[in-house]
Parts: sequence; structure tokens; C-alpha cells
Amino acid sequence: MLQFNLITPEKTLISQNAEMVVIPGKEGDFGVMEGHMPLISTIRPGVLEIYEGEKVLESIFISSGFAEAGGDKLTVLAHEAIPVKDIILEDARAKLKDAEEKLVALEEKHPDRHHFEVKVVIAETMIRIKESRN
Repeated sequence: MLQFNLITPEKTLISQNAEMVVIPGKEGDFGVMEGHMPLISTIRPGVLEIYEGEKVLESIFISSGFAEAGGDKLTVLAHEAIPVKDIILEDARAKLKDAEEKLVALEEKHPDRHHFEVKVVIAETMIRIKESRN
């Protein structure tokens, strides 16, 4: 078994054994099991899934962060992590609308522009994931 820890700036969300965890890496999804070679990867907005056998025990939306794997440990440091079942579609749509409005109001070279572009991608991803799982 793999010792899996999911940590956000606020708290440790998960600290448990898992057979496999699939992570939304920047270069694509990847799975980690016990004995995985050492690696560090950045995370894109997407769903992290915890497996036991072929069954998904839990699906968690991750906005961004880093994953570090090696041997029998996996640690994911996430900026935001929400169980997919707890995503409220109306809230995600409100976040998208707010970020899009702020983005439109900013000039092309404004230093905050990238921040709101990222917020748009995160909200769009949350909406797509929630809609696809309803």
C-alpha cells in the first residue's frame, strides 16, 4: 500500500493508505502505486482519484499544486482541493462569471491579468467536471 497525503494551505485533508492514486499532472494524468520511482510533478486543474483495486474510492477536484512520489509515499500539496461530490455548480458558475468580468476589465498588459486567466480555467474545469458527473 501507498501512504497518501493530500495537504492544502489550510489543513491535511487526507492521510491514508491507498492502492493507487491518479493525479492530473501538467503533462497528463499519471498513476502512483507503491514502489513508484521518485518524481516531482506540477498539477493542473482536474480530478485526483483514489483507487482500491479497480474501484474509485474518492474523486477530488484539485486546482493546482505539486505531487511528490517515491517508494511507498505520495504527497500532494494542493492550492485548493474539493471532493467532486461537494462542488456546487451555481458557486462554480458564479466564480467563472466574476473572473471573466474582472478579466474583461483589465488591460492586456495588466499584472493581474494572468491571475484571472487562471481563475477562469479553474472555474471552467470545475463546471465541466461537475456537469460530466451528474
